[in-house]
Amino acid sequence: MKPLLRLGLVLVSLFLFHFQPLMAQTRPVAPGTSLQLGTLVFKLRPELREAASPDAVAVPALQKALQQLHATNLQQKFPRSLAPDPEKPGAVDLRLVYQIRFSTDVAPEKACRSLLQTGAVEYAEPLYTREPLTQPNDPLADSTRADGQYYLKNIQAYRAWDVTKGDTSIVIGITDTGTRYTHEDLKDQYKRNYADPVDGLDNDRDGYVDNFRGWDLADNDNDAFRQLGNAHGVQVTGCAVGRADNGVGLAGVGYACKFLPLKIYPTNSTGYFAGYEAIVYAADHGCQVINMSWGGAEGKSRFEQDVINYAAINRDAVLVAAAGNTKGDFDYYPASYDHVLSVAQLTATDAITDYTTYSYHVALAAPGLNILSTNGYNDADYALLFGGSSFSAPMVAGAAGLVRARFPQYNSQQVAAQLRQSADDIYAIAANTAYRDKLGKGRLNVHRAVALTDLRAVQITASTFAPSRLVQPPGDSLRLGIEIQNLLQPVDNLTITLTSLSPYLTVPQGTYSAGSLPTLGRATNASKPFRLTVAGPVPLNTKATLRYHITAANGFQDDQYVSVTLNPGYAVLDANELLLTLTSRGNVGYDGLGATWGESVAYQKSGALLYEGGLLVATSPTRVSDRLRNDRKSSDEDFYQLGQLTVQQPGARADQEAFGVFQDSLPALTKQRTVGVKVRQHAYAWSAAPNRDYVIVEYKLRNVTADTLRPLYAGLYMDWDMLPEPNRNAAAWDSVRAMGYAYDKGSPNFYAGVKLLQGGPATCYSLDNRAPAGSPVYLADGFSAAEKFVALSNGTRQRTADPTNGTDVSQVVGATLRALAPGDSATVAFAVLGANTLAQLQAAATAAQAKYNAVLPTRTATLAASWQVFPNPTTGQLRVELPSGFMSSDLLLLNSLGQVVQTDKVRAPNVTLDLRRYPAGVYVLQIRGPHTVLSRRIVLNHK
Repeated sequence: MKPLLRLGLVLVSLFLFHFQPLMAQTRPVAPGTSLQLGTLVFKLRPELREAASPDAVAVPALQKALQQLHATNLQQKFPRSLAPDPEKPGAVDLRLVYQIRFSTDVAPEKACRSLLQTGAVEYAEPLYTREPLTQPNDPLADSTRADGQYYLKNIQAYRAWDVTKGDTSIVIGITDTGTRYTHEDLKDQYKRNYADPVDGLDNDRDGYVDNFRGWDLADNDNDAFRQLGNAHGVQVTGCAVGRADNGVGLAGVGYACKFLPLKIYPTNSTGYFAGYEAIVYAADHGCQVINMSWGGAEGKSRFEQDVINYAAINRDAVLVAAAGNTKGDFDYYPASYDHVLSVAQLTATDAITDYTTYSYHVALAAPGLNILSTNGYNDADYALLFGGSSFSAPMVAGAAGLVRARFPQYNSQQVAAQLRQSADDIYAIAANTAYRDKLGKGRLNVHRAVALTDLRAVQITASTFAPSRLVQPPGDSLRLGIEIQNLLQPVDNLTITLTSLSPYLTVPQGTYSAGSLPTLGRATNASKPFRLTVAGPVPLNTKATLRYHITAANGFQDDQYVSVTLNPGYAVLDANELLLTLTSRGNVGYDGLGATWGESVAYQKSGALLYEGGLLVATSPTRVSDRLRNDRKSSDEDFYQLGQLTVQQPGARADQEAFGVFQDSLPALTKQRTVGVKVRQHAYAWSAAPNRDYVIVEYKLRNVTADTLRPLYAGLYMDWDMLPEPNRNAAAWDSVRAMGYAYDKGSPNFYAGVKLLQGGPATCYSLDNRAPAGSPVYLADGFSAAEKFVALSNGTRQRTADPTNGTDVSQVVGATLRALAPGDSATVAFAVLGANTLAQLQAAATAAQAKYNAVLPTRTATLAASWQVFPNPTTGQLRVELPSGFMSSDLLLLNSLGQVVQTDKVRAPNVTLDLRRYPAGVYVLQIRGPHTVLSRRIVLNHK
């Protein structure tokens, strides 16, 4: 090595600093993850393969949806990708994936939903930007500093090179910020494409002109020189394939293996993050190993998993990714996808660091602190990097290159298994004992990986729950089928035992004996699946982990894991023609904006008809409670669950019922931003005519504040996406039936709406979601509290949204409660309806009102909530609004001793009582009808 002056201690620059122009165009989703606004990908269904061409899709419904989105730049994302081989289970057809640009005024989730509703696509998803997983300059990161490449000794690379030094035919794709072609330790290591010299022609006809030395996928040119100000890619490359045995600098783990530089972060404003495009490029251009030292939490994507599957299965590449640098049990992507070796970082003493992301998705670990590597600011510089899993991953990638050279007969899954099974156990170290199996099989041991030929590895390749649901409800029974494959040496007496690590999930039947399996042999427990039982009460959205304990002859054992989410916080009422999702926190359709949890609203097994819906409660422009979109590019989260959402079938009064309790925060705790109500919700569905086309949803609102809520508005906001074209809808109001509804103007095959059944004077506000700026409610920039109040409190003055050619519509249907005293309750009830014609919808509305009126007298509690007494407390004047059916009844006032002190005959629906002559105290007001006596506590205070 040259003089120490050349060894600069260089701080790894933070991605956010260097990529501010890019980040300004995106919306944060989670650490390390950003949403690319105005861009999405979708995948055609396989049966539509003949309709796919590089710049068009010959599917009329999809074409119309794209036109409504004003989509531009429609293009087949990977037109030259390899077709799936039927002999390779899980192979992917990336030729079905398309990318579009669309207006940033449209929410990405909304754009995706409109494409899904065509029925022509498997998925439609926004694109994410994933950050490089470097570690910041924190003093704690410097606590175990060691000069030189200490990590080569830790991972036994020197001994490994006595077995194999790799081979120049093995190419590792480095997807990162770019390279420095002229660096002394890299200039002879990058793979040249001699089939396409730099002459302005696409000599090898692969669609890339002059891709002689890699490619810049982000800016779409042939110069993968490092991103200005960010040497992350150079530093990663040095760890994997820095030139060994050349008398200068350092040695990468991959020794003689080559690398292909692929730049995935843009240099100019027209570029975009292209990590997954680079994976496909690497796989299509012969990379047997692909390194991904970047990623982000959350944002799991089917598109990204498709790309991973294509590289791993179609192209047989080993994919290696950094596990993350946020200490905690997180799923980082791409590291947590199937077919990826997720690599966590360790200290020089093999201990977990203060920045290590751990999880059951981690495959193995490697040193990650104080790593000496190439730097890239000149042709002969090196850096002692503060660290991160970014530098652990390329050590494993280099090791994968050596394994591929040593065992050329191994496929990518076998190479990954060899690396895992040969790792050194590190769980005896005190710092690691609490993280058993969450740092993978242990610390990378390159020598064992290339030297051992008798390893065994059995992999659970698929876990299938039945019934198949995104989230499993409480009290349910499940079956779990697995597929297994033996990857390395043959095994005998193979047994898989399933146990639950969660108290909310039990395993009554959890043993499967697979017998003997040869190398690459497969087996399944389809004839006798595991049996599981979900507990009755389960906390909302609980993640339960199951452990597969795998044993075989000769002492082989391994543990693998699968997770399942319990208690989704929503119920699906599907007893009749209308399917309705009701959530435990006030939403209708889906549990949150753009969420995948929920089944929307559908009629006669149609596609989803609702994009977003939920209860709105307000008492002023600044005091509004809901869980709907807001004007801050997110959702309000005012309501929280108090009682488990429960479904009964049959119920006490209907064929299917759902009920639960939720509440918002007291206004004093939110700077007077919320209302202060406790809500008991109850839903009813009947399966017989004429009640098959609606579900009744009833909300009992109780004032939990110390003040009278005057007035109080409550309603349902429904962002309808009526088929067949959600962007060609209209909304209207039927004043005779107190019903708001929506339909497609061009092809009105479906009608859906909301009818007010009870609660007070009706309100309806129809919204054109694409109304111009300056409109009273302008949804293009979100839905503010003031705008929600406008929609709730303007009576029925905004009855229609009916542009000539239709549009994207929303509607609020609600009621006005003149006052709600402290401790008092009021009921607001709606029918959510569906039909094929307007006449049928009107008939359903009439039937719903008749059914509600018939059921109502049998529920005294509901009746009690339906009459209004205000103000309460009162200084003497008390106004009483009586429910229907109580004309000519007696109205009695009783004192605290139960004595009747005043009697009045009800001769009108509204009565005013003068109580000023009575002493202050607590009284009971009773209304005695022909079959029912209703009571209400009254507080009289003369102050």
